[in-house]
Amino acid sequence: MGISRAFSGVHVAVSWLTVAPLPSPRVEMDRHSGGAAIAAVPIVGALLGGAAAAVAYGLSFTRLPDLLIGVLVVGLLALLTRGMHVDGLADTADGLGCYGDPERVRQVMRSGDVGPFGAATLAVVLGAQAVAFGALTAEHRWWEVLFAVALARVAVVYVCRVGLPPANSTGFGALVAGTQKWSILVWTVLAAAAAWPLGVRALVAVAVTAVGATALSAHCVRRMGGVAGDVLGAAIESSTMVTLVLLLV
Repeated sequence: MGISRAFSGVHVAVSWLTVAPLPSPRVEMDRHSGGAAIAAVPIVGALLGGAAAAVAYGLSFTRLPDLLIGVLVVGLLALLTRGMHVDGLADTADGLGCYGDPERVRQVMRSGDVGPFGAATLAVVLGAQAVAFGALTAEHRWWEVLFAVALARVAVVYVCRVGLPPANSTGFGALVAGTQKWSILVWTVLAAAAAWPLGVRALVAVAVTAVGATALSAHCVRRMGGVAGDVLGAAIESSTMVTLVLLLV
């Protein structure tokens, strides 16, 4: 039964978070299936990281500048994830950047428009990712490309940890907020094991991702009253950027 649930969680996670043409999951979309899917998100990250590394590797044989390759890798990841995480980053930045009570923050995040905070955040985060992916490509550090993308998805289990309420009574956040407990320990240990061969910088990235995702989600609870689906995207994109920067320091 546990194995069946694990496979179901992977199926739901891939269906939700990528453009992979999978058949619709044959499970009821509730907190049970939502929690199983969130626990499987780092697996999706490994798949996406593998795709990013493979594309960067292939493009390294062309005459394209390294920076352009980095831009294309960022674009590929946005395409493969339907742009959901990028949208979540912009909405979260606009919400946290506004004045007002939690209801006002949630209203700004639901508006669908990209405001000045969102635009500035996108420029910095995606720009830094592109430069960093380009730099890793120039140095043929393919495993670190994969690692950065996968580790960023570990941040999601921290954001959805037990004890944090959903910001809204409906929507993606209501399905997944507060559902993760043991998956946090499991994925942290696995991330550290994957980081060990890559060196101290990768190990530091694991610790910073854990602390950063915990701090971001706690701040979002204070500002918007809970965790919304957009916060997951913000955690993924910001963690990708931070991990890439730490790998290059």
